[in-house]
Formats: sequence, structure tokens, C-alpha cells
Amino acid sequence: MTHKRYIWLLALVTLAAACRITKPYTSPELDVNGLYRDHQSSDTNTLAVRPWQVFFTDTALQRLIARGIRENLDLRIAMQRIVAAQAALKQRKLAFLPDVNANASVKQSRLAFPQGYGLITSATQYDVNVAASWEADIWGKLRSGKKAAQAALLGTVAAQQAVQSSLVSDIAAAYYSLLALDQQLLVLQQTLANRGEDVSSMKELKASGIVNGAAVVQSEANQYAAAVAIPDVKRQIRETENALSVLLALPPGPIARGSMAGQQLPQGLSAGVPAQLLQYRPDVKAAEYAFRNAFENTNIARTAFYPSLNITAAGGFTSFDFSKWFTDAGLFGNVVGGLTQPIFNRGLNKARLTTAQAKQQEALYNFSKTMLTAGKEVSDALYSLTSAGEKKESREKQLASLEKAVDFTKELLRYSSSTNYTDVLTSEQNLLSAQIGGINDQWQEWQAVIALYRALGGH
Repeated sequence: MTHKRYIWLLALVTLAAACRITKPYTSPELDVNGLYRDHQSSDTNTLAVRPWQVFFTDTALQRLIARGIRENLDLRIAMQRIVAAQAALKQRKLAFLPDVNANASVKQSRLAFPQGYGLITSATQYDVNVAASWEADIWGKLRSGKKAAQAALLGTVAAQQAVQSSLVSDIAAAYYSLLALDQQLLVLQQTLANRGEDVSSMKELKASGIVNGAAVVQSEANQYAAAVAIPDVKRQIRETENALSVLLALPPGPIARGSMAGQQLPQGLSAGVPAQLLQYRPDVKAAEYAFRNAFENTNIARTAFYPSLNITAAGGFTSFDFSKWFTDAGLFGNVVGGLTQPIFNRGLNKARLTTAQAKQQEALYNFSKTMLTAGKEVSDALYSLTSAGEKKESREKQLASLEKAVDFTKELLRYSSSTNYTDVLTSEQNLLSAQIGGINDQWQEWQAVIALYRALGGH
């Protein structure tokens, strides 16, 4: 009875010690107050919960995004990382089971000593056996390894979600860039046609003696300036199409698309509260899972300082005579249990623990940095969206005034000697610049919307 009490007491002490060796995981606390600069709100409605199909309603864009999600090579690479992480987790789960190996062998030996009545020069040994070994998870090393693998798997899933969110954003950005370039090309082509008409008008006015030859030459130079800008825009269109083709896992080629005029900005662009970034933004989640993985690896490093309990067993048949193989004489078996306690290993365990703790702290810093970066990106997108909206009214008034200025100076050129073609040229150049600026304003607004979608971890 006394021995049993000691055994139970030893088991309880061992269990209590094991509970203190590995620490339970708790999420790190981060201060998210003021993470969205100049944007304080308690409204938890966030566009991060919207699927991309609801957010991007252009049917041509939806087809492109759907293909990108299906075929994009970066996304496929991320999926294979998930497969590898799943295999690693499965291996960690199987670590709780014993390791079992079977062996069958025939061994031919030469003997150099007398046995019985004569010298046996050779013998054949027949062996078949099964061996098993099992490590008791006394200190929680295997449990921590399983948790580390689970965190790694969840981290790869979050990373895959981050790749998809980035892919959707990149496809949408390239698409709206194409629409803006298409619109610029239309404006330049229309400007080129208008300036061709100006050249004809200047020639007529010169023939009538209203303007001189300088006006004709200036009008021609103005026409060529518009013509020179067109090839650059066409080059940008082609390069953007090619870049978008890569995202879609397609060879370079034309991209079917709509027009900027038919686009409607999504409504209700609410950022929610900063704490929701932990829930919806995949790279933030991946950073926390990386920290949890490092945390559990630190637990594993702690267990290396304590003894490990290994139980091994083997059984089978061995005989020099095949006919006696499956008999009592050939049967053998053994069970061995042992504790292995590290005493001196040249500081290897200490180095492993220090390394694990350093990596855990590094993962914590990276998590904090990822969170701060997320807040910065949301703040930038919100302000960019606000500033793009503030331009609209002023840009519309500017365009209306410049269109009138072009018409007035052209009329004055016909009927007033106080006006020359330089006035017309200046007003036309200002109008073209404002028209291109207006298109860029629309593109900037869409850029801000896409950036906000991505910054909040859109699905």
C-alpha cells in the first residue's frame, strides 16, 4: 500500500509540474485607439463583410475576377502551401501514436568455434519481429507541437485569403486603370479632330486676312501635340492589358471591358472600428497565427529540459532452424521503459529556448507592425476617398468655364483684332489638361475605393 501511495504522489507531482512547464496561449493585447487617423466611429458596420460580387458590380469585371480566383498562379501556390500545412498538422496528430516497425531477415554467418562434435563453419538465422516505441507526453511537448501546427495551418489559410483579397484588388485596379486610359484616349482623339478643324479654320481666316501665317503654324503645332500624346496612352493601355492578363493566368492579349461613364461607386463605404481588423483582415490574422506558432515552439523548447519517458516493446520469432521458427523455442518478446534526462549537452537546450523566445518576440513585433500598417492603409484610403470627392464640384465648374473660354476666344478671334491665336491655344491646352485631370479624378476615386476594400480585408 505504501508503494502505491508513493507512485500516486509521484504521478500527481509530475502532472502539476507539467502544467507549469507549458503555458496556455492568450492573444496579445494591442492598443487600437486612434488607429484610423481623424476617423473616430463606434459604428461596427464595415464593408469588409461584403463579398466582392456585391462590391464590384460591373459584369465584365466580375468575369475577370472570377477567372483570376480560379486560375491565378499566386493563388494556386498559396493553396499548395495549405496542403503542405495540412500534412504537417496530420503528422503532429499522429505523433501521439506509437511508432511501429516490422522486420523480416535471413542472415548467413560463418562460425569459427567448435560446437557439439564438430566445427560448424556456417549457420543461417531466420528473424521476423515487430517493434514499437511510444513517448509519453508528460510535459505537453506533443500537445504544443500539435497546437503549433494548427496555428501554422490557420496562418497559411489566412495568407491564402490575403492573396485572394490582394488579387481581387489588383484586378479591379487594373480594370479601372484601363477604363481611365480608354477615356483619356477618347478625349485625345476628339481633341485631335477638333484641332484638325482649327487648322482648317485658321487657313480660312488667313485667306480672309483676319490672322497671319503664325496662327496657322501654331494651330498645326497644337494639332501635332495632341497626336503625339495618343501613342503613349495606347502603349499604357497595352501594358495594362498585358499585366492584367498575367493576373488572369492568360497570355498577353486584349481585355473585354465596359466604360468609365457607366460605373457607379458602391454606397455605404463604412470602415467600421479598428478592432475589426483582427477579425476581417487576413494578413493581420496570419501575423497573429505566426505569433501563436512561435509561442507553442517556445513551449516545446521548455520541455527539452525535462526527462522524457519512452516505452519500447518488441516481439517475434528467431531461429537457426527454419522448421523451428514458429515454435515456443523461437518466440521472443520484451518490453522496456526508460526515462532520459538531459544533463550536459553543451548548452544546446538553452540555445534552443533562447532562439525560440527571440522568434516569439519577433513574431509579436511583426504582429504589432502589421496592425499599425493596416491602420495606416485604412486611414490613407479614407482620406483619399474624401479628397477625391472634394474635387468633384470644383472640377465640374472648371471644365464648364474652360469650355466657354475656348468657344469665346474662337469667336473673338473671328471678329476682334485684339485676340490672337495664342489665346485660343492657351484656352484649348487648359481645357485638355482639365479634361485629363477630371478622368484622373475618377480614377483616383476608384483607387481609394479599391484601397479601402483591400485595407479592410475585403472578401
